[in-house]
Amino acid sequence: MSILIALAGKPNCGKSTFFKAATLADVEIANYPFTTIKPNLGVSYVRAKCPCKELHLACKKCVNGERFIAVELLDVAGLVPEAHKGKGLGNAFLDDMRQAQAIIHVIDASGGTDIEGNVVPIGSHAPLDDIKFLENEITMWMYGILNKNWTKLSRKASASGEKIEDVIAEQLAGLGVDAVMAKQALLETGLADRHISSWTEAEMIELSDYLRRISKPLVIAANKADIAPPENLEKLKGLEKEGYRVIPCSAGIELALRNAASHGYIDYLPGDEGFTIKNPEKLTPQQKAALDKMAEFLKRNGGTGIQKCLNEVVFGLLNYIVVYPVEDEGKFTDKSGNVLPDAFLVKKGSTARDLAYKVHTQIGESFLFGVNARTKMRLGEKHELQNNDIVKITSTR
Repeated sequence: MSILIALAGKPNCGKSTFFKAATLADVEIANYPFTTIKPNLGVSYVRAKCPCKELHLACKKCVNGERFIAVELLDVAGLVPEAHKGKGLGNAFLDDMRQAQAIIHVIDASGGTDIEGNVVPIGSHAPLDDIKFLENEITMWMYGILNKNWTKLSRKASASGEKIEDVIAEQLAGLGVDAVMAKQALLETGLADRHISSWTEAEMIELSDYLRRISKPLVIAANKADIAPPENLEKLKGLEKEGYRVIPCSAGIELALRNAASHGYIDYLPGDEGFTIKNPEKLTPQQKAALDKMAEFLKRNGGTGIQKCLNEVVFGLLNYIVVYPVEDEGKFTDKSGNVLPDAFLVKKGSTARDLAYKVHTQIGESFLFGVNARTKMRLGEKHELQNNDIVKITSTR
């Protein structure tokens, strides 16, 4: 697994419930700030249509034609204002999320917790405030790293003629920032043609903010949507006009449904827009009423929103596609006869050779060509793969 998604947010916003619902990991959940002290790392899944139904194949790796592909999910300590200065568990949070490729920002859409995660009456806190503060904390954290030893680095760049984007990328390499991102940020902020000695603090913060947006893109999980005042949800959805991706969700309902499914009470897959009760006569009136309420939420929102968040990050923000390597292009199997045995997540624009390297380094190094298993057409090393492609890799090994 190469995709790491961080769950970010203030304390007590429902991050740990989201994490447990998405991974079914055993984590502590409590109604007070800083429940999570050490980061929790677990395995979650994105959901995609498996080609087996289209090809009328018997596939053992999917569930009713749905393929679940593993990604890593990191639940880190809650963030409070001025975390970049070390307040709360801020330094731990920021360091833990360094390697994340994207962020799911879990917010309390109900407005039932203040900016530091303390419980307040529902609707008394504005969730919009939580969004701006988290962005500012990450930006200032990145600025602090960029600014550290900046004078020394700028002198080095001036003396050696090293490109400034390379200097920035070197300083922020641990955060996933590369020279291409740095160059883009310099151009967008108007600093590309300015000597670094003339940059102001405000301009460096602006540069850091742009780098945050492109190196740590995020989806807003408007959690606790089942108890949120309608006006809160309307204001949050209004952020989409500014380019934000907002998904109303309920981690509590998702967790309850997964537990009910695991105990055989219902048929439910993560991401489903509804569920089926297996034995209604065995449910108590309280259980039936709770399930009816959850079913209403799913119908109104097209699901609990948890799977939507994960899929939006991987397929929307990060532009991954799903491809299926096989060894027998005629039967769509591996050498043991397993149908569509593996599903790989690769960046949009990846080639058959890129897939070969993903399967194994030696196969990539000895790559000859690929074969589209559907059309039986040969794929050269520069051929761009498409979502749901099934590919046989031919190599000298």
